[in-house]
Amino acid sequence: MAALPISAVVIARDEAGQIEACLRPLLRVADEVLVVDSGSQDDTVERCRHLGARVLETEWQGYAQTKNFGNRQARHDWILSVDADEVLSEELEENLRKLQLQPGHAYSLDRLTNYCGRWIRHSGWYPDWKVRLFDRRTTEWTGDYVHETLRFDRPPVIERLAGRLYHYSYRTSGEHWARIERYAQLAAEELLASGKKVPFWKPWLSPPARFLRTLLLKRAFLDGRAGWTIAWRNGYLVWRRYRLISKKMKVER
Repeated sequence: MAALPISAVVIARDEAGQIEACLRPLLRVADEVLVVDSGSQDDTVERCRHLGARVLETEWQGYAQTKNFGNRQARHDWILSVDADEVLSEELEENLRKLQLQPGHAYSLDRLTNYCGRWIRHSGWYPDWKVRLFDRRTTEWTGDYVHETLRFDRPPVIERLAGRLYHYSYRTSGEHWARIERYAQLAAEELLASGKKVPFWKPWLSPPARFLRTLLLKRAFLDGRAGWTIAWRNGYLVWRRYRLISKKMKVER
């Protein structure tokens, strides 16, 4: 264990199929593993408790606030924040065990995403360094809609840890479509709540621009067929967001 104790905090809902793979290495690394469950209908909670994790059940408050709730309930100040579809590699696990935590520092993990059985090394998905180990006394999650981010009281020294954080985000094409729909709805809500006006050209030009940016600038073509799929679905997500905004505005009129 690190010289200072660590609480691993995981938010979950209906993750029975992969929660054990997530928790087993965390239980070997952290002094406490806390799972915050938001209304699972499967046996996620039972599996977590059987493995030895501490489980709190609460209503869903959004990604940032649900994570902050878990961080506040943790027994230790140093938080290792891992999603239920993420798994520490053996190298990362070993480096976390040996790590000597330093005040004023935060630690970034090298996340690699698996898309329908294929590791994605381009497409804007990699490299994907994420700060996931931090002191909760000076750090909190922010963001009301799509992407939660960390806010620090003062900029920490960021250290990158060797090893991979494997991200099993999309096991099937259907899961990808479901995620696209959810993200499009959240992004539409965020834009509407901001009160910003959408230029007339944006719904027409932004989707193909996103597709080309992913395909060429982010080199999605190097990921083969999966990269092409990611690129055009990225474009579709943008189109869908503006479509939802348009429908909402028509209803309000």
